[in-house]
Amino acid sequence: MSIWSLAVDGSTYAGTVAVLRDGDIVAEASLPDSGIPARGQRGEDFMPMVAACLEEANVGVRDLGRVICGSGPGSFTSLRIAASIAKGIAAGVGCPLYSVSSLLLIPAAADLGAGRYLSALPAMRGECFVVQAEIDRTGSVIPVDGERLVTIADVEATAAAIGVPTIGPGFGDDLRPKARGVARMLETIFAAGECDLDLWEPTYGRLAAAQVKWEAAHGRPLARDA
Repeated sequence: MSIWSLAVDGSTYAGTVAVLRDGDIVAEASLPDSGIPARGQRGEDFMPMVAACLEEANVGVRDLGRVICGSGPGSFTSLRIAASIAKGIAAGVGCPLYSVSSLLLIPAAADLGAGRYLSALPAMRGECFVVQAEIDRTGSVIPVDGERLVTIADVEATAAAIGVPTIGPGFGDDLRPKARGVARMLETIFAAGECDLDLWEPTYGRLAAAQVKWEAAHGRPLARDA
């Protein structure tokens, strides 16, 4: 029996969604891309895009067997919106929620050959999130090292130092993370296990600007509820 999956990613302004039957992409959609994270009407546009994609695939939300969400890093606002939608649907349907690095969705969604790449996403404030990723001979995408934050000026130097091309918004072929990339990563995603719906949240990559300002003004870390 086929299993339907809903995949969403909100790491950039161009939030994306895909509906899969087992490992096959049946429908997909993306929001218009301004090239700038954290801008636009994603709160109003993301859920209708998800609904339209499900309708195109002729799948009811209660037919979904799993939901997969891009975990970031990336835009705070977009990641929260995508995560809220993913968690809400998973909780409402009673199906498992899985997550995947949004940086890995860049090579996973692109038509790239086997090899290693430096995947980069805008972090604003003159910085980028990066991770070195490998596409093996089977087409699977795996991380080679951990995600990190570097200045935009250092991205190409970082790639040159390890001898790999840079991919991502504003680099090379200007590739973007897309939800369709989960089709190439299902085995890796499932191996990582289900997310705890009560505890899981996206990886933002750094503190929110508001929190940074608060801590600077008060001279101490902002306490979080236990």
